Amino acid sequence: MFDRFFKDRKKDKGKKYDNLPLHIAVIPDGNGRWAKKRKLPRTAGHRAGSNTLKTVVKYLSGIGVRFFTIYAFSTENWTRPKEEVASLMNLLLEYLRNAERELEGSNIRIRVIGNRERLSTELQNEILRVEKMTFANTGLNLVFAINYGGRDEIAEAAAKMARDVKRGKLRLNDIDEKVFESYLYTNDIPDPDLVIRTSGEIRSSNFLLWQTAYSEFAFPEVLWPDFTVKYMEQALEEYKSRVRRFGGI
Repeated sequence: MFDRFFKDRKKDKGKKYDNLPLHIAVIPDGNGRWAKKRKLPRTAGHRAGSNTLKTVVKYLSGIGVRFFTIYAFSTENWTRPKEEVASLMNLLLEYLRNAERELEGSNIRIRVIGNRERLSTELQNEILRVEKMTFANTGLNLVFAINYGGRDEIAEAAAKMARDVKRGKLRLNDIDEKVFESYLYTNDIPDPDLVIRTSGEIRSSNFLLWQTAYSEFAFPEVLWPDFTVKYMEQALEEYKSRVRRFGGI
């Protein structure tokens, strides 16, 4: 299904694609600690993290990575202070509103996964606008996971399948992994080859639980606002050195 992305990538000249991940996902941890170290409000850390995202996206787009998923806001993040939640939502809204200017000439497609029902109408409308605006772009797929939770996604997919079985649209005996995957938010997105979590924390935090079954993980200790291209290059070199057996020998 995703062979065409590899073929398209190889057409570009002057780039190094040896064992380059098709899909990289990031858990951008450490914004709050970055701000605390500098005696700044946590909102300053999130804004610094937003700037890091722009740098990383530009780099990955340039080297030919085809999918980049950022864990922008989890289903658990609603428990944070209201001021911080509002700040995060405003940053997301700002990024999307400025997408035309920020991504001009980059051929990047923006996509959003997660449950949108709890998001403000303003943010939902902006997501739809940007997704429509960038739909035909054939470069990097920049995927924002907003109000996303891996368990929530799996439970929702199971409920949808159950409804389709009840309505006669799906036969119980036809359900397998591929059918189940078609009910996920990521039904037309390949599983991540590499997952990076910054700040030294070593856990997945309910992120892409189904999709990361055979992903490679990297846990650099640097806080997300300080995550420069140098650290991404290090993560890519580490990825290239690994042998992926997918359960085989």
